Amino acid sequence: MPFVLKKYKAIQGKKIQQFLLDEAGLSSSISQKLLSKKRVFDDQQKPLKNGHILNCEYVQVAVFEGHTRGLNPIFETEDFAVFDKPSGVMVHPTRKTTAYCLLDEIRYHFGEQADLAHRIDAETSGLILVAKNKLASTRLKTMFEKREFTKEYLALVKGCVEELITIDKLISKANSAIDVKMTCQKSQGKASITYIQPLKFNKNNNTTLIKVLPITGRQHQIRVHLDSISHSILGDPIYGVNEAVANDYLCKTLSVEKRVELTGAKRLMLHANHLSFTYKDIKYSITSKLSKEIFE
Repeated sequence: MPFVLKKYKAIQGKKIQQFLLDEAGLSSSISQKLLSKKRVFDDQQKPLKNGHILNCEYVQVAVFEGHTRGLNPIFETEDFAVFDKPSGVMVHPTRKTTAYCLLDEIRYHFGEQADLAHRIDAETSGLILVAKNKLASTRLKTMFEKREFTKEYLALVKGCVEELITIDKLISKANSAIDVKMTCQKSQGKASITYIQPLKFNKNNNTTLIKVLPITGRQHQIRVHLDSISHSILGDPIYGVNEAVANDYLCKTLSVEKRVELTGAKRLMLHANHLSFTYKDIKYSITSKLSKEIFE
């Protein structure tokens, strides 16, 4: 479990933020973050707020402690590292009971200050850039906001893609019972551009391996853009299927066999394959080591 509850004997009359600094050994910024996220409790499990004067016997702090399942970075420098994430691994915990995610490996390898520079969906495999310290984190996240990275994906899609395609469609929240679902709109939404290049067509199962270059980084952008041109990604349990299937998937009641039957694969066949950028005047070009075993 990544979140563990640490217990400290309270000092009566002391402000909680000073207590966390002096007794728990936490920095001011981490203390404020834990308090704001309601991860600091008294002995009655009541969340403590900033400015609270202690009058309890114990203070309990829910902290994230990363553990490893043997996933190591494939590339690293003094400031950052790159992981090749398997499909099915979330990058960040969604709740305190999340058993394992990529952040576990990040904190296990590089400590409390290390963080994700960007995110990909749990089912999308491939490259994730990780900052090792706060300064690098700020710099790398700003670079992503300014689109100073080139990200290339591989995807296996339904149907025959014969030519280069530019998908330039607005993306917005779908009017759907599926809360995470996005859609393409003609008149409203966020501007989104995706470039598609066909690589190999398989006439036996009517699928095409394509290279995908997302220029923007909207939620589910590649998935919803490809579905909008009738080339949904194999294994996608949300796009290209009816909402009953999507609901079963999100409720974890969709069997692997049924998923393969309905979507064509047991996982989302989308992979973050290549990442290139310039950092501190050095050019980096990093390619995933997993692509061959996924698409061959």
